[in-house]
Amino acid sequence: MGVRRRALRRSRGERFTPDFDPDFGDRALTEARHDIVIGRWQGVRDLLAATGDDWARRTHRIRLLSHAAAGSSTVETWRAAEPRSADAAVLRAATEVVRVFDAAIAAGRGAAVDRTRIDAAVEACRGAAEAAPADPMPWVSLLSVARLYEGGVPRRELRYWFDELRRRDPYNTEGHVQVLRYLSARWHGTHGSMYDFARDAAGVAPPGSPLPVLVQVARVEEYRYIADGALGRGPVRGFDQHWKHELAVTELRRTYDRWIGGRDPALPVAPEEVGDLNFLAHAACYAGQVEWARDLMGLLGKRAAWVPWAYTGDPEDQFVRFREGLGVG
Repeated sequence: MGVRRRALRRSRGERFTPDFDPDFGDRALTEARHDIVIGRWQGVRDLLAATGDDWARRTHRIRLLSHAAAGSSTVETWRAAEPRSADAAVLRAATEVVRVFDAAIAAGRGAAVDRTRIDAAVEACRGAAEAAPADPMPWVSLLSVARLYEGGVPRRELRYWFDELRRRDPYNTEGHVQVLRYLSARWHGTHGSMYDFARDAAGVAPPGSPLPVLVQVARVEEYRYIADGALGRGPVRGFDQHWKHELAVTELRRTYDRWIGGRDPALPVAPEEVGDLNFLAHAACYAGQVEWARDLMGLLGKRAAWVPWAYTGDPEDQFVRFREGLGVG
């Protein structure tokens, strides 16, 4: 769309509106999450059975189903009705992890979380791993809840959980993101350890894998940590170059080349890729890399994610502003 047409559209009061659908267009997932809210579990069972061993999609679906299930007893009802269901065990474990995180948020930043609740979530994850030995999701759940332990978990145990995840799905992006956050300065590590992990994982990812975006996720985590620490004290000195300095742009190029350059351009962007793609588009926009940003915004279309845009301002305003500035029709 040309500049004149965009100006005409704005003069008519029309405005591009991004879609912050958390399911990223996965209609079957949306229906299953609605079923959970009204207390029906049969649709969830059928959805997970149909997903099979597409681990990337399964991880995406279970993660969002667990958030829907955390405020109800639907997953427990399913477990009671089908106690031998491996899918029910995996979803319940993920749901227990969400509930523990919800309790941590309710307690407030810096407050200790009930150790027995964390232990119970870990046991649910271990039970799910036994029920579904090929499934990486119980190990993703374990790597998620690990950071809630005061002082973290023993390094050997964290390594064991991570190795078990990679044995089942070596390039599982969500599992890697959970380890990255564990290693961040916000939790049990440092910016250096977080970046080292992200760069090592990105370096071994096959062409077309979204895993190299871990480096951009790490950059967002660093931004959040420093910005949170600067609240009330004004801008951080030199922080305006966070997205634009030479290393940031070089790593952005590497991620773009490895992931976007390595994927089949004939394939549409799958729902499970959209969240990661928002991280890459966000980085390209803030780095001022017009060509990459335009391409990525074009791939996204209307599909926006609150994270990471919410960490740098109003998500909708940023998404619309960058998109229109790039001339994306």
